[in-house]
Amino acid sequence: MSSMVPKKIFFTRGVGRGASMLQSFEEALRDAGIAQYNLSSISSIFPPNCEVVSREEGLSELSDGQILFSVLARNSSDELNRMISSAIGYAIPRDRNKWGYLSEHHSYGETEGVAGYFAEKLAAEMLASTMGLQKKLKWDESKKEYVLEDKILTTKNICSTGVVLKSGEWTTAVAAAVLII
Repeated sequence: MSSMVPKKIFFTRGVGRGASMLQSFEEALRDAGIAQYNLSSISSIFPPNCEVVSREEGLSELSDGQILFSVLARNSSDELNRMISSAIGYAIPRDRNKWGYLSEHHSYGETEGVAGYFAEKLAAEMLASTMGLQKKLKWDESKKEYVLEDKILTTKNICSTGVVLKSGEWTTAVAAAVLII
C-alpha cells in the first residue's frame, strides 16, 4: 500500500539512568524526545524519496500516543564504569527513487565515533552489496562519508554513548531513526 511509505524521517538519541533497566530505557526515550509515542520496530530500509528532517521538525508533526515506525538501537548495563553505545547509520542512493539502508549497532567499550562509524559503514556496505559494488566502496576523508562512484548520495550516523556511573544503577543508550507516514 503506497500510503504506508514514509515521506519523512528524523534521527534522535538519548541516554537514561534508573534503578531498573526499564526505568533507564524510559529515561533514554525521554532524553531522545520519543517517550510519549508507541514505538514499532521495523527493519532497515530507508524509503525512496524520504526526506531527512530535523528532530524538532519531525516531533512537531506527531501526536502523543501515536504509533511510530522506527529503527531503534538500544543498549543497557548496570556494570559500574561500563561504556555502552547505540548507533544508527544510513546510506542513501543518489537515485532517490531507489531505497537505501538503515543499520543499528549496539556495543560495549566503543566511543561515540567508533560505534557511529561502524553503523555508517554497515549501512554503506549493505547498499553497495545490493548494487554488486561492495569492493568499490571507499571512505572519503574530505567529505567524512562513504562514496561509491556516483551511486551513493550520502552516508551519516547518529550515536548515543553512556557510562554506568553508580553501582546498582542502570544506564541505557538509544539511537533511533523515526519514520513519518
